Amino acid sequence: MGFNTYSQDITEDALFQKGKNQMNMEDWNRTFPQLNQEERLVALYEIFSPQEILVTSSFGASSPLLLHLIAEINPAQPVHFLDTTYHFEETLTFRDQLIEKYKLNVVNIFPDANENALTQEEQWWFTKPDECCAVNKVKPLASLKSKYKVWISGIMGFQTPQRLNMNIFEDQNGLFKFNPFIDLTEGEYLYWSSLYKLPEHPLSALGFESIGCMPCTSRGQGRNGRWAGRGKNECGLHL
Repeated sequence: MGFNTYSQDITEDALFQKGKNQMNMEDWNRTFPQLNQEERLVALYEIFSPQEILVTSSFGASSPLLLHLIAEINPAQPVHFLDTTYHFEETLTFRDQLIEKYKLNVVNIFPDANENALTQEEQWWFTKPDECCAVNKVKPLASLKSKYKVWISGIMGFQTPQRLNMNIFEDQNGLFKFNPFIDLTEGEYLYWSSLYKLPEHPLSALGFESIGCMPCTSRGQGRNGRWAGRGKNECGLHL
């Protein structure tokens, strides 16, 4: 099913016949898989208002697909970027390029300055990587998530074993986590990237397939370059 083919019968009959207030996560996880990724985002905006929706982006290698669709469906939607202070300069440049290309409304989110400084002074990425992620990613986003009803994420199931069994909708401590691309295969993702001529992260051509904070990212296939040798492949945001 192409992104531009809207399944009117599915959205009207299966999604909305019970009314917005009667919908629940079980209903959505039964009906949303019948929609393609663009239709899922369109349907979400029929259920929730833009003010209830949180969109985040890491501006990593796979980020342009979600940003491209958000720019088409709701160009005024704020897109939140967690600036951990550890990003590659190439990632910040890529962020600015995508802002210009898609006219994005990007809001930069920062960790607590004192806690962030401590992680730098003691190099927590070596000694306490989980705590480093908690301070610089999980905590600042947790404060933000409390203000919204649903969080749109661009994660895909093929990226990590933990993501493989996730649903389109997940309950994350009372917040609806919306993963419209969770069932995309790697081949499908590459197809849509080519079709939409999505920009490529500058580090992708150098062998970085997954790109996060500079101290914890190296060249590697898939997530193999993230936290290499530390028994870790998730920062904690999506678990």
